[in-house]
Amino acid sequence: MKNIIKKFRVILLFCISLYFVLTTSIVAAKDIIILHTNDIHCGVEDNIGMAALAEYKNELSKNNHVLLVDSGDAVQGAPLGKLSEGQSIINIMNAVGYDFAVPGNHEFDYGMDRFFYLAQQLKCGYYSANFLDANTHKNVFIPYKIFDIDGIKLAFIGVTTPETLTSSTPVYFQDDNSKFKYTFCEGHAGKILYKQIQKNIDAAKKQGAEYVFLVGHLGLNGTSPYYNSAEIIRNTSGLSAVFDGHSHEQIAGLTLKNKKGNDVIVGQTGTKLQAIGKLTLKSDGSMNYELIRSVPVKNENINRLISKEKAVYEPLLQAPVGKALVPLYVNDPITGKRLVRSKECSMGNFVADAYRKVLNTDAAIVNGGGIRNDLTAGIFSYNDVLKVLPFGNMGMVIEATGQQILDALELGATAYPQESGAFLQVSGMSYTIDSSISSSVKKDEKGNFIGVTGPYRVKNVIICGKKLELDKKYTLAGSSYILRDGGNGMTMFKNARVLNDATINETDIFIEYVQNHLNAVIDYANTETDKEKRITVK
Repeated sequence: MKNIIKKFRVILLFCISLYFVLTTSIVAAKDIIILHTNDIHCGVEDNIGMAALAEYKNELSKNNHVLLVDSGDAVQGAPLGKLSEGQSIINIMNAVGYDFAVPGNHEFDYGMDRFFYLAQQLKCGYYSANFLDANTHKNVFIPYKIFDIDGIKLAFIGVTTPETLTSSTPVYFQDDNSKFKYTFCEGHAGKILYKQIQKNIDAAKKQGAEYVFLVGHLGLNGTSPYYNSAEIIRNTSGLSAVFDGHSHEQIAGLTLKNKKGNDVIVGQTGTKLQAIGKLTLKSDGSMNYELIRSVPVKNENINRLISKEKAVYEPLLQAPVGKALVPLYVNDPITGKRLVRSKECSMGNFVADAYRKVLNTDAAIVNGGGIRNDLTAGIFSYNDVLKVLPFGNMGMVIEATGQQILDALELGATAYPQESGAFLQVSGMSYTIDSSISSSVKKDEKGNFIGVTGPYRVKNVIICGKKLELDKKYTLAGSSYILRDGGNGMTMFKNARVLNDATINETDIFIEYVQNHLNAVIDYANTETDKEKRITVK
């Protein structure tokens, strides 16, 4: 009898042990899912929306390990972000539950003091391997974070494009003597950046990371030839995937070869939550990236929070300010393709005219990257104007030479036919881009204009109905971002005489033009059929 009991105990213990082994295996076999967003630009209710993202994350978490990361440009781009200076977006991101985030170039648009304040408010914090103090060369933020999930270590490294020094407001990164006090590891044809990223990949692996992911505000097409995600992959080794942003592309798991010939997955979700990136890491080590373009159910708690944040500013936002008799386009009305960064468009003409006529100058220039939204025909509100001009730039007037204006137009046309935020919409002038001539614009390692080393692409510049004179001085209107702060690398105006120093906001310029110069938006029909085109390409 004792032997039978003893055998029963052995069998029982074996069964219990087997149970724990099996249940442990089941737990360990859970998929690890990494959800990814980029370039939200305050679009908390656009497309999929943050409430649906939160619900999707919660549902997946029931049977999987889920992490949520963001690749930058979340807090700027729409009225809710501008009026709260980013705080409302941070509140919503905290409620959704992000695990890792990097600053994009537009996270800095409210100034450095505000940026560092918001960085403290974001519960998961910002990470960046290449945002350094220029004097000490120490990281401003922790460069990477390692998550241990059931014994599997995953490292996430943050990277922000070095283009930030010129695509955000350059003076924010400078001291009182105009010397840059921050660096993004720019220069030497990308080699400094590649070395910095590789150093952090190696450090993460030394700490036991089995998988290393780059969360980067970098971009692929139409971005810097040295700082884009493809070049970083090609010049490093050890990355498993790159969660990209900045160029507003939808990339559903593109595979690129790294320095050693190994595959690296790249994903990007477009902008304003057009999609959610989803990388699934299986228990066998295989990975799959896909774009989720539809989530039917919204999280009610996040819905209520968004409504609460919006309610604070709703009366101001809904105030009517004008009437458009014709629509004004930033994007092609048929294809939806963005026009303002590579060709003349009706909204570009309108905004440039507003600058010139309200500030009473010979001519005006407006960078295409600063104009963000169409305006439909009919009554429009303050909210609509803020969607068109979300940056809060100040308008100003300088005395510029013809040479300075020509250089600015040439820098703006550098990337043509690709898009560029530096592409200039104009008023009081016209010009031609000769696309058969390759750009010979020379820039410094930070992307600032130095000069033109060959023939100009920009020709036939007409101002005030006459041919541009290089030595003549003209009154020129534009944003302080371009004319004073050197945004987009426009350093040619650095020593120009200031005639009106940033006394009116560009949204007020827009409204002033509508209410006191036009009374309605007229005479801005399809620019493709305009007999007096301002920008011609040949």
